[in-house]
Amino acid sequence: MISVLLVGKGNVATHLHTAFLKTDAIAVTQISSRELKNIPKADLTIIAVSDDAIAEVSSKINNKFVVHTSGGCSINELKNQTRKGVFYMLQTFSKGKEVNFNEIPFCLEATNKKDQKLLDKVAKSIGKKRYEINSEQRKALHVAAVFVNNFTNHFYKIGNDICTEHHVPFEILHPLINETASKIASLSPEKAQTGPAVRKDSKTIKNHLDLLNKEQQKIYKIITKSIQNSID
Repeated sequence: MISVLLVGKGNVATHLHTAFLKTDAIAVTQISSRELKNIPKADLTIIAVSDDAIAEVSSKINNKFVVHTSGGCSINELKNQTRKGVFYMLQTFSKGKEVNFNEIPFCLEATNKKDQKLLDKVAKSIGKKRYEINSEQRKALHVAAVFVNNFTNHFYKIGNDICTEHHVPFEILHPLINETASKIASLSPEKAQTGPAVRKDSKTIKNHLDLLNKEQQKIYKIITKSIQNSID
């Protein structure tokens, strides 16, 4: 059995703790980042705190193998004097929303093969998709994830605002959202692109712009130009 110490009480730590409790392969203990005076020993210490806190928290931990869970931070952000690694799960986590770890990619990094195998074993105890990803690759993945997740979700928010303003149920768009997401399983994003920007339908684009407020117009114009530049 592998002993795991989770440092943090946020979304990622909460979901990880729940998952580890369900497997016999892991003995998990969880503390908050404020409880670092008496740190339990563990085979693996996972720091699941905000990016800005990784350096400070890790500097206070002397356990033999310490990893963080950040997509945007290098392995060198860890300031512990012992072995280092990264246990990054490429997924969006929200409290109260259950996640299926079997569908989540685990992006793992360690400084030696033994530690890499340990991270793989821990990830395998709760999930199926495991990848050896270095810090530079993970940084690129994290930026890509911001585009496909955070920015896309902001577009959902804008779409919802437009629907609300015009008294249309946002749920009408749900099937379209689902189809758009599922389509890229069989088509490249470039081939899946549709809409007035691709068609260069200037009349429809003008009608859309006339409907939007100034901030929405800025975003619409930038994205439309980006789409058109990508197909020229």
